[in-house]
Amino acid sequence: MATEFEPTATDLHETVVSVPMTDKGFFGTRQRELVATTYMPDGAGPFPLIVLSHGNPPNARDRVKVGRYRKITQIREFVRMGFAVIVPIRRGYGATGGTFAEDGGSCKRPDFVAAGDAAAQDLLATIAFADTLPQVDKARVILVGQSAGGFASLAAASYAPPGLIAVVNFSGGRGGRPATNPGDPCGPDRMAEAIGHYASTIHVPVLWHYVQNDMYFSPDVVRTWFSAFQAAGGQGQLVIEQPFGRDGHGMFAVDSAIPIWEPGFQSFIASVLHSTNAGNNASLDAVKSTQ
Repeated sequence: MATEFEPTATDLHETVVSVPMTDKGFFGTRQRELVATTYMPDGAGPFPLIVLSHGNPPNARDRVKVGRYRKITQIREFVRMGFAVIVPIRRGYGATGGTFAEDGGSCKRPDFVAAGDAAAQDLLATIAFADTLPQVDKARVILVGQSAGGFASLAAASYAPPGLIAVVNFSGGRGGRPATNPGDPCGPDRMAEAIGHYASTIHVPVLWHYVQNDMYFSPDVVRTWFSAFQAAGGQGQLVIEQPFGRDGHGMFAVDSAIPIWEPGFQSFIASVLHSTNAGNNASLDAVKSTQ
C-alpha cells in the first residue's frame, strides 16, 4: 500500500490527479472522483498512453491496501519505453475508497459481466480524462491490467474507446480461489461466456500473458477462455510462461520478473505500433524519439 512517507518519483514526474466520473447506482447517478496517478517521460510529448489497472485482493478487507498501486519499477520501464502512464484506482479500492462497485455475485452464481462493466466505466472515465492532458497522444492508448485489472481492461476495450490500439492482459480473470481451490476459479464457464461477450466488440489486438503455476487460473482454464475469446472474433496471442515462484499469478508485480515478461510485451507493442502506421511513430524506437 502506498503511504504518505513514500518519496515522490520526481524523475517520472509523478502527479496525483482526480478523475471525474458518473457513478450510477440504485438511487440514481452522482458525480464522483477517482484517485489516479500520472507518470511522464521528460519532454513535452505527446506520448502514447498506458492505462495500468490493479487487481482485486481475495480478501475484501485488503482492498484498502491497493493504495495508489505504485508499482514504480514496472512503471519506470513503461516510461523508459516512451509511454505516459496513468494508474486509476477504481471505486471501492485503496486511495479512491467508497462503495465497491464490482460485485460479481456468488461463487455458485457469478455475474462477471456486471463486475466487468462496472470496472470498465472507471477505465473509460480515466481515458477521457487522460485525453485532456497535453502530454498524452490520445490516438495511441493501451490498456494494461493485472488479474481483475486485466479482465477490466478487456471489458473496457469492448466499448471501443477512441484511440485504443491494444490491450495487455496479465493473468486476467475473476473468481480465483487460490487458498481453497488452486487453479480452479469460480464459474469458469461463466467467465468464458463473459469473455466471449466482450470479445465480440473488441477491435484491437490483445496480448494474454499468464504463468503455468497460476494458483488463481490454471493453464487449462486460461486456454478455454482464450478459445472463447477467439471464437467470438477476438484477435491476439496467448503466452503461458514457465512456473514462477510459488504462485505465478502475481508475476507482473515482482521486480525480478520484469526480464521475463518485458521482451514479449515490447515485441507485441512494437508490432501494434507498426500496424497503426502512425507516421514516424511506428515503433518503440520512434516512441522513444518523441521524448
